[in-house]
Amino acid sequence: MAPEMGSQAPDFTLKNQDREDVSLSSFRGDKAVLVVFYPFAFSGICTGELCSVRDDLPTFQNDDVQILAVSTDPAFSLKAWSIQENYQFPLLSDFWPHGETAKAYGVFNDGAGMAVRGTFLVDKEGVVRFAEVNQPGEARDQEAWKKALAAL
Repeated sequence: MAPEMGSQAPDFTLKNQDREDVSLSSFRGDKAVLVVFYPFAFSGICTGELCSVRDDLPTFQNDDVQILAVSTDPAFSLKAWSIQENYQFPLLSDFWPHGETAKAYGVFNDGAGMAVRGTFLVDKEGVVRFAEVNQPGEARDQEAWKKALAAL
């Protein structure tokens, strides 16, 4: 079950592509966080979505907001992908325990062992202010993310 708008976002600590711990709660009181779950590194739609983020990064990562992209890929794959695509934002590995963070957000597909496209905007107090879930093969409209950020 995805967290409801207005509820506390489930906290998590995951390894980034450099195998460093990143916690959602570490941004509390400092920055809002856009948590973007995606199925797989190197896949077509996911690459397109995250390249759009890369190409408009100041909108999604600045003094007021941090983007955290999360998949069930191992950190080693995320490192290779971040280098290939020149991603300058954290790619977090929800690999083990497999998909636990995606499950906490209600976006884990048990049958496929991957996260679906879930997007959650968490404000500086840790409250979910925007939530959307798209199914595999269904690309997201990042204009909705920009509107949610502007409304904070």
